[in-house]
Amino acid sequence: MSLSKSESHYIKMTETPVWKLVLVLGLPTTISMLVTNIYNMADTYFVSTLGNSAGGATSIVFSIMAILQAFGFMFGHGAGSHVSRLLGAKDSEKAGRFLSSSVLLALLSGLTIMTVGLLMLEPLMLFLGSTPDILPHAKNYALYILIAAPAMTTSCVFNNVLRYEGKATLAMFGLTSGGILNILFDYILVIQFGMGTAGAGIATAVSQYISLIILLTPFLIGKTQSKLGFARGFITSRIVWDIVSTGLPSLIRQGLSSISIGVLNVQAKVYGSAAIAAMGYVSKTVQFIFCVGLGIGQGFQPVAAFNYGAKKYSRVKKGSYFTMFFGLFLIGSLSAACYLLAPFIINIFNSEGTALVAQIGVEALRINCMVLWVLPATVVGNMMFQSIGKRVPAILLSALQNGIAFIPMLYLLPYLFETYYGNGLLGLEMAQPMAYIITAVVTLPSMMIFLSKLPKDGTEIKKIKTAI
Repeated sequence: MSLSKSESHYIKMTETPVWKLVLVLGLPTTISMLVTNIYNMADTYFVSTLGNSAGGATSIVFSIMAILQAFGFMFGHGAGSHVSRLLGAKDSEKAGRFLSSSVLLALLSGLTIMTVGLLMLEPLMLFLGSTPDILPHAKNYALYILIAAPAMTTSCVFNNVLRYEGKATLAMFGLTSGGILNILFDYILVIQFGMGTAGAGIATAVSQYISLIILLTPFLIGKTQSKLGFARGFITSRIVWDIVSTGLPSLIRQGLSSISIGVLNVQAKVYGSAAIAAMGYVSKTVQFIFCVGLGIGQGFQPVAAFNYGAKKYSRVKKGSYFTMFFGLFLIGSLSAACYLLAPFIINIFNSEGTALVAQIGVEALRINCMVLWVLPATVVGNMMFQSIGKRVPAILLSALQNGIAFIPMLYLLPYLFETYYGNGLLGLEMAQPMAYIITAVVTLPSMMIFLSKLPKDGTEIKKIKTAI
């Protein structure tokens, strides 16, 4: 007798060797993350050919994109975690209600950010650290990024629910298609048509809406177990609370990242446009490396959520350990390569050959590469707690790396280094690496203590206290 689609999926998620399942789900997600970051870097590259002031504009506007991703990931991870656990518990009808509610919430948030941003465009750019020479480029670029806001937030929901259902390949296709088109449109509009930062913004906006259509398609043609449906009663206050509270770590992680980038730009402004441009190039490069760990971690999320819902706790443990050590190998290798190639990487973006941009960029990038190997522990710990619905530790760990530790370091280290060594810029360059270390020191023991307390498979779980 043939198995139903839901039964086959249940067997796949609970019986496939954990290491294989994490890789099968993580590889497409990693590719998606890499392509997404490649086309973000492509925007930076094509715009930087217009000069470092134009290149600095991408660093300013990146804060807005991080805010949009923050809301998109909040609703996407919030729905996806519940969808996966509900499918593990064989309740596909309720899973569809979480999906539909999350889509509506993401769309409304994107429209709100777009409207407010367009009404306050210039003050917003100045608030995010734009200098007078960067401002015109930043406004041109941000205009079209804001127009794409509803597509960015809603795409995040479809992408994450596809991943949590174990259909990472479909999610990868949607994101990579948009990414490839973005690079193509960048070349045509910025280089061939000479449209400058406006051209880069249009390229991103058009590709985001195309990506949204591609990601929506599997839900419309019945390729997913969770179904879109906006009938009466599909959204309730309880569902909204469950989505928001579970997805809140993602909002905090991305939202604080956006705020931190803004603070970084403001602090770098003291040292001139060259410092803003250089630190922006470093942030994009580090984010590219970080997305490898994030991609593998996101491949682990549906494994953790589904098996936790199915009471297969031993698989949650195995997945955590494998993902952390595999991520350590990947991130460590990439960091070492990036350290050696730092001058080459920075000069790809440094189209004017400005010596100060190269000096700041190479030094900051190498400092970051020396500590990036701690990221797998923070990623796995945070994503495990979020996937299984442990909201408090997930929220605290998200806030730590991207805000509670990072933002104070942006003020404290430049002051200390300026006071005692006469080099405040070096302190600024060390702020993010120090935040990584602090977060890892807190995350790793918390995760290990929790995993050690998980009961035997099939046991009704009791409340487990975490270290935080």
